[in-house]
Amino acid sequence: MKRILSLYIIREISSLFLLGIVIFTVVLLMGRLLSLTDMVVSYGVPLADVGRMVLYLIPSFLVMTIPMAFLLAVLMAFGRLSADNEIVVLKASGISLFQMLPPVIFCSLIAMLLSLGASTIAAPWGNSSFKKLTLKVLTENVSATIREKTFWADIPGIVMYTDRYDEENRTLKGVIIHDGRNPYRQMTIFAKQGVISAEQGSQSLLLSLQDGSIHSVAAAGAYRLINFGEYSMTVGDKGGKRDILRGESDMTMSELESVIEDPSTVEANRLKKLSEYHSRFTFPFASIVFALLAVPLGIQNRRAGKSAGFTISILIILSYYILMSVVKTVAEKGGLPAFIALWIPNLLFLSTGLIFLRMASMEKVIPLFQWGKILNLFRKSP
Repeated sequence: MKRILSLYIIREISSLFLLGIVIFTVVLLMGRLLSLTDMVVSYGVPLADVGRMVLYLIPSFLVMTIPMAFLLAVLMAFGRLSADNEIVVLKASGISLFQMLPPVIFCSLIAMLLSLGASTIAAPWGNSSFKKLTLKVLTENVSATIREKTFWADIPGIVMYTDRYDEENRTLKGVIIHDGRNPYRQMTIFAKQGVISAEQGSQSLLLSLQDGSIHSVAAAGAYRLINFGEYSMTVGDKGGKRDILRGESDMTMSELESVIEDPSTVEANRLKKLSEYHSRFTFPFASIVFALLAVPLGIQNRRAGKSAGFTISILIILSYYILMSVVKTVAEKGGLPAFIALWIPNLLFLSTGLIFLRMASMEKVIPLFQWGKILNLFRKSP
């Protein structure tokens, strides 16, 4: 009996889980499709390259969409079981709510492992590959990349403006460049004129500027001004030896560890890398937290229907990720150690889930649904 029940619940969750991953991933991709479409129209980028870019973006989205989809799947699965009175039948057969949890926990472990793999392995690879391919496309289409009298940020870490651009000679006039690739030494460059070209045999752009000045601000707030007659800067990976565009989201776990353990690392940079390191474990663990939270909410959501289940899941997801963003900022500022701060949302939501689970097992109404009744009274009032 229990084996049949476990397989039944797993099948119910799995179909909704896969559907949720597809829906949430497509929704997140929509925000990038406009810029990718612009690359096809403006730069003539082959559709094969755009397809590769989409492939590289998917892993970073999966880190978030897997827990989101699992929460929605459990909510809707148990909501349907409750709406069809199957939960009542199971309880009448002597099966308690806690005896229904093992298949849910099993599915949550699978979801956690998938999200963990995406977070620690696939997402860094995808982010790094996406930046490299984007830079390769830009270097192959330099002429189409430059736009007059427009601030454009197609190159990661670089914002550029030019009054006039001669496409035939690739010359620039009235140039402003903000170089934010190094957050601890950002520069703003002004130049009367310059030339842009793609270096042969490398994925990089060479900017040769004349008659200008460099304004730089260090992390400590020190300001420095340098006037120049000629200045050259390379954007990208020169000869494939060094990728200066890599951020913490592009780094592998071993790379993050080496930066964190390096004594020469600036403290602010070390805190940022520590936060990234721990967040790659806390986000996947949310699948288990959401499992314990979704079961009691799904059971008591039988009258509201699927639309209410979707609404509840969105509210939980927003609350979780807003809280995670807050504690991550606190950790990056040094307010709390990263290994404590980034686990606070999981602990809070896990505690809430256990309380709700206990209430549901005792046939008590969860406060969340009592608030819903109060709101319904206001809607019905003239």
